[in-house]
Amino acid sequence: MSETATYAKGLEGVTANESCLSDVMGAEGILRYLGYNIDDLVEHCTFEEVVYLLHKRVLPTQSELDDFTAKFRAERSLPQGIIDFILAAPKDASPMDVIRTGVSMLGLYDHGDDQDKAKNEKRAIAICAKIPMMVAYFHRARQGLSLPPARMDLSEAGHFLYLISGEEPGAEATKTLDVAYILHADHGMNASTFSARVTVATLSDMYSAITSAIGTLKGPLHGGANEGVIHMLQEIDSEDKVDAYVEDCLENKKKIMGIGHRVYKVLDPRAPHLRKMAIKLTEELGEAKWIRMSERIAEIMRERKGLNANVDFYSATVYYSIGIPTDLFTPIFAISRAAGWTAQVLEQLDDNRLYRPLTLYTGPRSDQPITPIAQRG
Repeated sequence: MSETATYAKGLEGVTANESCLSDVMGAEGILRYLGYNIDDLVEHCTFEEVVYLLHKRVLPTQSELDDFTAKFRAERSLPQGIIDFILAAPKDASPMDVIRTGVSMLGLYDHGDDQDKAKNEKRAIAICAKIPMMVAYFHRARQGLSLPPARMDLSEAGHFLYLISGEEPGAEATKTLDVAYILHADHGMNASTFSARVTVATLSDMYSAITSAIGTLKGPLHGGANEGVIHMLQEIDSEDKVDAYVEDCLENKKKIMGIGHRVYKVLDPRAPHLRKMAIKLTEELGEAKWIRMSERIAEIMRERKGLNANVDFYSATVYYSIGIPTDLFTPIFAISRAAGWTAQVLEQLDDNRLYRPLTLYTGPRSDQPITPIAQRG
């Protein structure tokens, strides 16, 4: 690259490919999957329908959904070797590390053609079905609890809640998690999706691509933000300390977790759905201080910095309210985003080109003399 060339740090504003899967309209605050507005999908569809939509690029008929759901549920069970790994993993391991390793291990049990389209479509369903099992099984294993076999009679959201608690989930909690899954399913060329597409663009395998994505999602600037929101609220602890906390963060240039978004310049269209659920859940549980604290933080940041709350800001309170441990927040993000990752990988392979951006070199321009090692220092 020439000395006079400009570049976009972090690839901001650079268009690297084309996709029909999700339309992220940052200036307008609109999100669509395959042309369907996220508001309408939340209102009228289940997560399973959205996974079908992303994978097949059309909404299913009832018979198509029934067949897809049966195939989805049939893929839930894990190979014994992965169960053994989960049982042997350190109890204090990060759940994200466990599922990153678990997805990578899945590749050991699949020796088929990495470029076979039909096999990759089956792998996509299997990965989406097995990640929730890994998360729930590790959560139970670290508590010394038994690992119940997969059930075939519960939805994706209901089955996960059943596995982590051992009890039949209520309709309200199941619906809440189902909506959260839909809202997080895909989101354009975000960091983890980019990782997945870059990996599979080398014609590596689906498991490697999703492993890359999980490793990327783990970072606190991406999927880890929702855990940070709860830690922030717990640190503040009371409503009368919110203003001082935010003022201190602003004065010392500390990041307020869950506020602002790289793409959305107006309100994140996913946030209002989770805000509504957070308000309802905290009021029902008698812990309304969390949402009141959140609302005050959001108000101050709008007034002072012109920044809005994003999807992580309210999803943290929602998950906390339905009894999900804090360190499972990001794994739940991975459960839902696996639908988008796998769809994006399938799309990448449909019209593949290796990603190879340039770098603006900033080192010495002339040949540097090599000083003999004895004379260096």
